[in-house]
Amino acid sequence: MHDARALIEMGAEAVRRLARRGYSLDLSELESLQSRRNQNIRSADELRAESKRVASEVQQTAKQGGDISKLKERAREIKEQVRDIEAGQEEIEAQLRDLLLSIPNLPDDSAPDGDSEEFAIEIRRVGTPPAFPFEPKDHVDLGEATGILDFGRATKLSGPRFAVSRGAGAALERALATLFLDIHTRRHGYTEYAVPYLVTRKTMTGTGQLPKFEEDLFKTGVADRELFLIPTAEVPLTNLYADEVIPPAELPLAFTAHTPCFRSEAGSYGRDTRGLIRQHQFAKVEMVKIVDPETADAELEEMVGHAEACLKELGLAYRVIKLPAGDTGFSAQLTYDIEVWIPSQNTYREISSVSNFGTFQARRANIRTRGEGGKPKLVATLNGSGLPVGRTLAALLEQCQQQDGSIVLPESLFPYLGFRRISADGTPEA
Repeated sequence: MHDARALIEMGAEAVRRLARRGYSLDLSELESLQSRRNQNIRSADELRAESKRVASEVQQTAKQGGDISKLKERAREIKEQVRDIEAGQEEIEAQLRDLLLSIPNLPDDSAPDGDSEEFAIEIRRVGTPPAFPFEPKDHVDLGEATGILDFGRATKLSGPRFAVSRGAGAALERALATLFLDIHTRRHGYTEYAVPYLVTRKTMTGTGQLPKFEEDLFKTGVADRELFLIPTAEVPLTNLYADEVIPPAELPLAFTAHTPCFRSEAGSYGRDTRGLIRQHQFAKVEMVKIVDPETADAELEEMVGHAEACLKELGLAYRVIKLPAGDTGFSAQLTYDIEVWIPSQNTYREISSVSNFGTFQARRANIRTRGEGGKPKLVATLNGSGLPVGRTLAALLEQCQQQDGSIVLPESLFPYLGFRRISADGTPEA
């Protein structure tokens, strides 16, 4: 969310920057709403001041035995005028808020121009994609052949875009999540949280999922409460400090959580319908940071490294790209995507997005710290996947497959699994 005054002061610069991400800012509409809001506030203040004067005159005239009927009539008129202005003010405030909530974050100037991944800048490649002396299978065929994944029964239970894992597959999912949590908490200093999976409309609005992306969410309720299933742990983790002022000495704050994520994937039908890449429910380990805005750029680079550490630990080949302004998420000002190599597709696919939101989410959620002289100021927020379990499992099965149909697992997972190999029939082998 933006400060209306700041956007108006930026003027053409705000229009230019938002145009880079395909958003057309109607500056005249914003200026009109802000002007009407300010005029109403002034008018109401003037009438309240007059009301005080009239009230004083009523008392003085009554003491002197004078006629106060006209003064009382004026007092009633003022009261009605203030009530009318306040009603109009509520409507203007709602219109202004709705407009501001619909305006995406200003993209960082370092983000390249363009509106799709083809305009992204590749930052680095790590690891060498495996070369197979055979035609590599995709993770669906591998999972079903070994019996560790069952998409047919998942469809029977819930319909398409769900998965069931069993045996070594279920153990592997649990091991991956625990490995990622250990990396973030023991090496990188994140505090692990267990958070609710159902949150309020206000909480969803704080991180920018609402109102724009309501069709992508699953909505439910408890008694008379409207609740939404979280699309990512970013939502509850970031909002932990909503409406609070964080002492500067406590910054930066770093959180992580392993949660299920629920997404309707509205508008994405026909894309990635096979396997674990795009599902309605999936597990993910998330990283969130709340920091001083002055350190946010450095924190972003560090957080990218934290996500990469998970892939390095597994020995998976991947690359890092910087997204163009037009392909950056609604709330983000700058995003790095980490893409893992998927042999069956002969390409890199996104496995983590790490973003700096600047003060955008903090303004929506009212998360502040204190600056010079103890004056409250907005914090900056960042988040990134570290990592999604399903997509990691898909990449792991495909990059580690053997010609006989078995899967040789990274040594780093042995302490969590107790086995190093999944045979072609799904049997765990030490």
